[in-house]
Amino acid sequence: MSILLVDMGNSRLKWALQRGSTLGRMRAVDLAGDAQDVIGTWAAGLKRVSAVHVVSVAGVQRDRTLTRSLRAAGLPSPQFVQSTMLAAGVRNGYREPWRLGADRWVAAIAGWHEAGRDCAVAVIDIGTATTVDVVDATGQHEGGLIVPGPGLMVHALLRGTRGIAVRAAGTARMRQRGWARDTANALDSGALEATAALVERSARLLRKQHGEDAQVFITGGGAAAVLPRVNAPCRHLADLVLRGLVVLTDAQSLTAVTTP
Repeated sequence: MSILLVDMGNSRLKWALQRGSTLGRMRAVDLAGDAQDVIGTWAAGLKRVSAVHVVSVAGVQRDRTLTRSLRAAGLPSPQFVQSTMLAAGVRNGYREPWRLGADRWVAAIAGWHEAGRDCAVAVIDIGTATTVDVVDATGQHEGGLIVPGPGLMVHALLRGTRGIAVRAAGTARMRQRGWARDTANALDSGALEATAALVERSARLLRKQHGEDAQVFITGGGAAAVLPRVNAPCRHLADLVLRGLVVLTDAQSLTAVTTP
């Protein structure tokens, strides 16, 4: 029987089935609006599985909604992955490992394994927040960065600057390259360019510190919009967190708790 793997963020719920060591195709649902109803409908349509492994940064209430919905559908209670000091050959660089978001931890593990466990990697997740995590060639997590994601940058400017909000109102955003000629597109393009610049700077710093064979992995719901603006070698894996769950399951390094 298959294992259900779930990556639940602030905006989307992504999932795939693991059969043996093989990861199936990733699918996703948008959590905007009534997340409780969305999660309930999603769970009701699932097939039987032997276990459910979850990486979640969506908060306790949504975690509980997920647990109740899976139980109502006759499925196993989910096991929520926690960040630990050591897992699957990767050593957590945080002074207090539990403070590293589980999504960042699992994605960092996945990136290091995808690179062959013999070179340094940077894993950049572009979503509601944009995060950067670096793991060296030995599996030591060196730490990372957190900045607002492109959408959150725009939202912050619209909420915090009345003049920009007034000038952006009523203008349709048509995603474009180059210099924008209206405020709404200037916001959109500016946020994407800023994120692309972070990716490029992180890639340069990684390779300066660890050599040209170091690899950069990009994931997250906002990655596709940013990647065309990035002028640096990188690899896009939309299902990187789910791949990390496979690694942890195979290595029997899955440290998890059940949310009531």
